[in-house]
Formats: sequence, C-alpha cells, structure tokens
Amino acid sequence: MTYAFPPGGLPDQSVNPEGTAVFTEAYAVLPAVTQRDIVTSYLPGWTGMRMWVLARPLSGFAETFSQYAVELAPGGGSDKPEVDPEAQSVIFVVGGTLTLNIDGARHALAPGGYAYVPPDTVWTLWNDGESPAKFHWIRKRYVEAEGVDTPEAFVTSDQDVAPTEMPDCNGVWATTRFVDPTDLRHDMHVNIVTFQPGGRIPFAETHVMEHGLYVLEGTADYLLNKDWVPVGPGDFMWLRAFCPQACITTGDGRFRYLLYKDVNRHMPL
Repeated sequence: MTYAFPPGGLPDQSVNPEGTAVFTEAYAVLPAVTQRDIVTSYLPGWTGMRMWVLARPLSGFAETFSQYAVELAPGGGSDKPEVDPEAQSVIFVVGGTLTLNIDGARHALAPGGYAYVPPDTVWTLWNDGESPAKFHWIRKRYVEAEGVDTPEAFVTSDQDVAPTEMPDCNGVWATTRFVDPTDLRHDMHVNIVTFQPGGRIPFAETHVMEHGLYVLEGTADYLLNKDWVPVGPGDFMWLRAFCPQACITTGDGRFRYLLYKDVNRHMPL
C-alpha cells in the first residue's frame, strides 16, 4: 500500500500563487501543495524531527484534537514525545520505520503500522532505520467517564485489520476500524475509510463529531457544507461539528483517507 504525506520543498517561481486552500466557519481545506518546508515546526525534546501542524483546537471551530504530520530523520526521535499527561495519541506510519516503546514493550512499525497510546503513559519513539520515517500523530485529551476504565495501549496495522463493509453499499464503501465502536473506553476513533471506484457517501452526513480527514490515496469530489471540493493525495480536510459532508470518488483508483472523530461522551455544558 502507498500513503500520501506532505511534499515539503517549495514550488518554483513559475507557479501561480492562486491556490485552492479554503478556511471557512464550517470547514478548512489544506491542499498538499500548501504543506511546504516554510510551514514546518519543531518540538522541544525531539531530535531530527520536523512536523506540519494540520489541526489544533480553535475556539468556535474544531476544539477536541490536534493532528501533525511528522518526519523523523534517521536516528531521530524522543524519549518523551508527549508532555501532556492527559493526552492520548494515535500514531499511523506512512513511510520508513519506527521503533515505539510503550511501558517497556518494544514495537517495530512499518508503513501501515498503527499504535494507540493511552494518557499518562511512558513511551518513546525513534527512527532506527536508514531513511526518513513519516507518520501521522493525532492527539486528544482523554475524557474520563465514571465506571469506565482507561483503554489499554495496542499496536496493529492497516494490513492486519479487515475493513468492514458499510451496509447497502455493494462493497464499494468500507471502514477499517481499529477500535470496536461499542468499546466505551475509547472517546476517539481514528479509522481508515476506503471507497472503490464509483463509490460515494450517498447522503450529506451532519453530526456532532469533529473531523480531520487526510487523503492517503486517490481522488474524490467532497461536499463540505454547501461546496463541492476536489481533493487528492495529501490534501487535508478539517470539519467542525455539524458541517454537512459527502463524497463521490473520481478517477479509476480507490479513494482512502485517515479519519479522526470524537465519540462516546456527554457533551460539555
């Protein structure tokens, strides 16, 4: 499998600067072409890393999560990646290899590798390979619930989890769920949604969950609020609660994206 990642670099002087990035009260689109070297950031406590910040909590917009695309040079990493003890993380590897250590247990992650790290966990992350490692890092502050245990750490991969076909869709729409939706320990889901050629979301979804959608593969026309937006590999969509959304695949290949949503908790009042 192949997975998109920010291209970095910088367009040459012949490129028309009129772009397709959009920021509205309901949604934002950060096309891959905007994810360049001049918008990277670095984190204290890390070696040989840079990252693109794709989403962060904004009052009145999407308030529950942050999402980074991180590139680690060979030998790069951190012995204390997370500084917030209340934050939980999902790591999804798209290039190179990573060595993840969770509470003393060592895990080797290759492209497609997926890891969930609970809050208040001791973990480290290093690139022991000879080429850059690239991964998505999604973070959310965990919301405890009375009588519900904190979820355990786990490591799996895109290749090891069978997609679940959505009902009444003839197999053209499926979701790779890394967490059981009925497991109330989890207050966020990070899934992979796959559409075969010709597939679509056949209605405008409108719901309370905030979304981050990073296109891993393929192309589609995506409905965001009232606008149809063409998207492709490396494009990122950021949706606030209740923003209507749907999609229709385009081209001859499948369309896949990494999807974040917040779930399974009372609404704060």
